[in-house]
Amino acid sequence: MNTPRATAPPRAGASLDSTVVSLGARIRDLRRAQGTTLVELAAETGLSHSFISQVERGLARLSMSSLFRVAQALGTTQHELLAGDAPASGGAHTIVRRTEDSPASVGDGGVRALAHGASYTFVPLEFSGSSTDLGEYWAHDEGEFAYVVLGNVVIDLDGAVEVLAPGDSTFYAGGVGHRWASADGEPYRVLVVKERSPRDAP
Repeated sequence: MNTPRATAPPRAGASLDSTVVSLGARIRDLRRAQGTTLVELAAETGLSHSFISQVERGLARLSMSSLFRVAQALGTTQHELLAGDAPASGGAHTIVRRTEDSPASVGDGGVRALAHGASYTFVPLEFSGSSTDLGEYWAHDEGEFAYVVLGNVVIDLDGAVEVLAPGDSTFYAGGVGHRWASADGEPYRVLVVKERSPRDAP
């Protein structure tokens, strides 16, 4: 389970996009299946019920911190919500197009699942942005691999700070606090592969 050590404010008002709509629908369906009202979910997450309503209708984009709080309140993880269900026509494989937008935000950038479906043994994600603000630390029980695809990235692993260039990678064990940002204000893209936790499993 991912645990943020600080929280960031949600970013609302994002343009309507199919991935944002799909994430909102998954949240709505899970909330209704559990018999939880918008007001109850709002109280548990510290978000307004009007904002959650916008999210469920695909009219607002959650930050990863807010997505974590929603997932925790619904007894799941943000990774499972991001990955969603594999398309019925996909059979034993799925395809994610590069044109698919990020359903959640991280600072000035985004994060998106690179595989649809919640039955995989690992969770591949793509993080992108250009902010030099390292933001909050994240920590979880599972190990994680990160590979820099584009840009120069400063990564902080429990206080050990390194600058990674395209082609550089790192693996950190579960429990290690981690955060990263652009090293120079230029766009970056990082491929992250996270072990799936028992809580992530279907």
